[in-house]
Amino acid sequence: MSANRVGVYPGTFDPITLGHMDIIRRGAKLVDTLIIGVTTNPSKSPMFTDDERLETVKREVADCEGDIRVVHFNSLLMDFAERQGATVIVRGLRAVADFEYEFQMAGMNQQLNDDIETLFLMADVALQPIASRLVKEIAMYGGDIHKFVTPTVEREMKARVEKLGRKGD
Repeated sequence: MSANRVGVYPGTFDPITLGHMDIIRRGAKLVDTLIIGVTTNPSKSPMFTDDERLETVKREVADCEGDIRVVHFNSLLMDFAERQGATVIVRGLRAVADFEYEFQMAGMNQQLNDDIETLFLMADVALQPIASRLVKEIAMYGGDIHKFVTPTVEREMKARVEKLGRKGD
């Protein structure tokens, strides 16, 4: 009998988008257990707290097929992946710019632990332009984000924008 194949899909998920959901659904088919690692990137300004993002991701993936777990982490990705027993890191790619960054990260991660492979999944063509950063910006200026996130996430983002104060004229 083969060992349980564990994959880690890390991200800030601020907010979780339809693009993230696509990678989660497809990634879950490739491993026995997919662990979604919710973290904070110090170079980003999150709209939602760690706990809010963790709960949102848990809710959004509840109906997905496969053994999917959602865990918060605040450490080096490779240390987290090793603690989870992962053999693969799942990453989504949208464009060439993503590839350049992800290629560099995969190389660094391999230097830290060459027993854990990085698996790149191309985003669905219809979802390629979606980026959390852009979704937040559109929402902050009162734009329509329903094509990029689930209805529940859209409502949460509208409420947060209301609380933070909408930008623009």
